[in-house]
Amino acid sequence: MSKNFGKLVLLFTVVPFIELFLLLKLAEVTSSGFTFGVIILTGLLGAFFARQQGKKVIDSLQKEMNLGRLPGDNLIHGLCVLIGGVLLLTPGLLTDFSGFMLLIPGTRHMIVKVLKQQFSGIVQKQAVHIYSQNVHIEPDYQPWDEQ
Repeated sequence: MSKNFGKLVLLFTVVPFIELFLLLKLAEVTSSGFTFGVIILTGLLGAFFARQQGKKVIDSLQKEMNLGRLPGDNLIHGLCVLIGGVLLLTPGLLTDFSGFMLLIPGTRHMIVKVLKQQFSGIVQKQAVHIYSQNVHIEPDYQPWDEQ
């Protein structure tokens, strides 16, 4: 069994059990109606914030492209907004918390900074290999004009 497969099993089995446990505890402490309301409210808020932040990211992407610049950071922000929206539409307290952290601009900027540092470390270790149908680019690849 590969390392990634183990992570996926953990993600799709353990996390839902934890989410269910937390929701049942919340219903036990408060009421089932309150818990159901929290689930509906976070789903609605998530859809609203994902739409709002998504529009801002798209506007920023278009602005960068119109200026002739590559929108690297904006693409990462867009991915965070997308994942955050999906997490908020998924019932559960942990997924809601994670989704809000990805949608709120202040925390999203911190998360993007950490992601960029981690990806930079991976690239510096030359652990990135790009494969295509007929092309294989190794990390030590240099374009023709730089050789």
